[in-house]
Amino acid sequence: MADDTNKQQVLDALKGIIDPDLKQDIVSLGLVKDILIKDGKVSFTLELTTPAHPLKAKFKEDAQKAVSALPGVKSVDVAVTARGGAEPKEELLTGVKNTIAVASGKGGVGKSTIAANLALALAAEGAKVGLLDADVYGPSLPILLGIKRMPDVVGEKKLKPIEKYGIKVMSLGFLIDADQAVIWRGPMVHSLLTQFLRDVEWGELDYLIVDLPPGTGDAQLTLSQSIPLAGAVVVTTPQAMASSIAGKVVSLFRKMNVHVLGAVENMSYFVCDGCGKEHDIFDRGGGERLCGRLGVPFLGAIPLDPRMRIADDAGKPIVASDPQSKVAQEFISVARAVVEQVAIANASGKREWKPPSAAAPPAH
Repeated sequence: MADDTNKQQVLDALKGIIDPDLKQDIVSLGLVKDILIKDGKVSFTLELTTPAHPLKAKFKEDAQKAVSALPGVKSVDVAVTARGGAEPKEELLTGVKNTIAVASGKGGVGKSTIAANLALALAAEGAKVGLLDADVYGPSLPILLGIKRMPDVVGEKKLKPIEKYGIKVMSLGFLIDADQAVIWRGPMVHSLLTQFLRDVEWGELDYLIVDLPPGTGDAQLTLSQSIPLAGAVVVTTPQAMASSIAGKVVSLFRKMNVHVLGAVENMSYFVCDGCGKEHDIFDRGGGERLCGRLGVPFLGAIPLDPRMRIADDAGKPIVASDPQSKVAQEFISVARAVVEQVAIANASGKREWKPPSAAAPPAH
């Protein structure tokens, strides 16, 4: 058969593979690239909408099977890559494909624990991941990750992130005394966060997770105005008060033209060691009700587990210290849900970035 006929047959065969989230086949989505056919050997690339796509292995396997079944095909080679994100502003984060903000309406809901374990879970799924502690008033990632040294300065006076557990980390907590209070007004917060985006040598990353301070203040505005975000993850606990305040964060991101990927409910329930029964210490379902009310995806529920607190205090988050535990597996599930939502946002254009002037006034 002629090569051009073979290519069309390859495309027709691949049209049977459907992305369950986007409800379209991979050919219509434009994921099939660079088809080459020679002497019965077929090669092509699957360009997924986001790195660490949860169906990456299945898509590749299904594609190989579909094309291998065609007459005259002797072998199939499928390469898998991922698209980059939107173009950064002012050369910020040029090597980062997807930046994800992790936010909460109030403190004490475990936002930093969620951010750290989410980053580790994404890395466990094979992605290149960075973690930026933008909680300038209460930087906690140095404690959560057990990092007690300052970052190195490289190149043109750029800070080199500290690598731990397979991820790159930067925090103001690396640069100040542990007991030093940070008393800053808006312009200083804006300046520091911009510097962390511009003057840190992040390198090539699939995902940069940004742990924001609680609330709806200067850090949220600066981040939304400075770079195109893949989206935001909102953390809440089951109580009505926590989920109500979390709704204000969703509202802020929407006003800033930032796609809300969904919400995570932390401290969702407690499993008794003795009887195995689940106890709703802080009620249950507040996160799901929040998502239903505001029309955003529910990404998952993280149980209340003393081992997670012990792991945090020891500087080795649960995904790194006990990856087979129920809690760690829940984080893996949340990470996959986040990746799915990033893929949907990338493919549907929901993360198209507008200039800051079109969204809100300057942060300072």
